[in-house]
Amino acid sequence: MEYYLSTVLKHSLIAEDVWILKLASEGESVRPGQFYMLKAWNDELTLQRPISVYKRNANSLEFMYRVVGKGTEKLSRLKRGDSVELLGPLGNGFPVETLQGNIALVGGGIGVPPMYETAKYLKKKKQHVDCYFGYKEEPFGFEDFDKVADDIYITTESGVEGVEGLITKLLNVALYDAVLCCGPEPMMFAILKLCREKNVPCWLSMEKHMACGIGACLVCNCETHTGMKRACKDGPVFNGTELIIK
Repeated sequence: MEYYLSTVLKHSLIAEDVWILKLASEGESVRPGQFYMLKAWNDELTLQRPISVYKRNANSLEFMYRVVGKGTEKLSRLKRGDSVELLGPLGNGFPVETLQGNIALVGGGIGVPPMYETAKYLKKKKQHVDCYFGYKEEPFGFEDFDKVADDIYITTESGVEGVEGLITKLLNVALYDAVLCCGPEPMMFAILKLCREKNVPCWLSMEKHMACGIGACLVCNCETHTGMKRACKDGPVFNGTELIIK
């Protein structure tokens, strides 16, 4: 984990309220599924914002995010050459080193970005990787996945593109040796239930509000069978056997 001041290399709007922010990095090692705390303001909004890594390059990091509040709205104003405070990489990431066979990666909306580095790592290990991406309306962020995945399946709730409905309409968990998820909790818990029924290992990256990113504030607690755990420090990735489904 490092704390340093970075510089904006590129900032692009790719869909309605969805941006890709490319920042200079110091070459630190990043595990698939880890995240950073970002901050680009010095006013009354003091808390950093947690954003998962989309792409890791030799001298840069890319973050895909959606504008949903004051912090991300301020991030969206950044221009090339602006400064951004970074703290990371944080969290445990997906257990990609131990996975083998047919792997399904499931992303819902802004849960799609952390699946890119995950898919890339698994393909380098010569595993079979299928990606399932679900959106409410306009799909985004999936275009480059054809370089790192065997097949890509897309659903939209509105039917504007791909198959109309929820991603669980397409996903047959029994075809896979493991399922990795990131996205809204209702989607992930629905998939976890399917995996439990078929005895398929499942890992979930829990999206929680975070204040510190290092486990000190206890804002991002998750309910598990062994007590409350922190998404930022103990996660954000949890084995599905640990989590209590609500």
